[in-house]
Amino acid sequence: MTCEPLVEAVGVGKRFGSGLWATEAVQAASFSIFPGDLVALVGASGSGKSTLLNLIAGLDTPSSGEVRWPALGAREDLRPGKIAIVFQGPSLLTPLSVVENVRLPLLLNDLPEKEAALLADEALDRLHIAHLRDKLPEEISGGQSQRVAIARALASRPVLLLADEPTGQLDSATAQDVITTLLSAARELHAAALVATHDPHVARRFPATWQMDDGRLNAGAPCSI
Repeated sequence: MTCEPLVEAVGVGKRFGSGLWATEAVQAASFSIFPGDLVALVGASGSGKSTLLNLIAGLDTPSSGEVRWPALGAREDLRPGKIAIVFQGPSLLTPLSVVENVRLPLLLNDLPEKEAALLADEALDRLHIAHLRDKLPEEISGGQSQRVAIARALASRPVLLLADEPTGQLDSATAQDVITTLLSAARELHAAALVATHDPHVARRFPATWQMDDGRLNAGAPCSI
């Protein structure tokens, strides 16, 4: 069965610097991500995973090649809502409660307060952390903070979720629990997910794996629906 890709890249490269000091963070990457795809992006630190995620999200522009979003529209149409990102490391705003952290991006995107509140509560319920809604970030654990970050990303009901080493600072048991929650939420929303990780135990949880080495990507993405 054929389907239209959410993201399509052809010969994409990203260079930082120039001349002798140039670094090829991504080199001639070609791939597609389809609705429902669940992919682990593996590779060592510095292999270009974060740069590739930024290109897919439209947060950065390639130095060569092209990134397109056939099922999503133009680059300026990607947010709010269509692509969501869970960044590496702590990302919650410390003065705000859990529910305020989840609700804030929705309000910044001019969603009515009542609708933002409903979506935030729904996301917290989906991640099984509604009981933390009034806690401050300093009052919850690292694993709980990552669940909040995922809830914040999923609150807008994206069709593509990108996550950059979401378990990098967690112990193995907590990491597995967070990945279970992320995969379950993505499937519930019928969203595609691309998760960068250097942990083989995390990567094995995904139906597909892409390998990145020194900026070179070995990828494949069959249509999932």
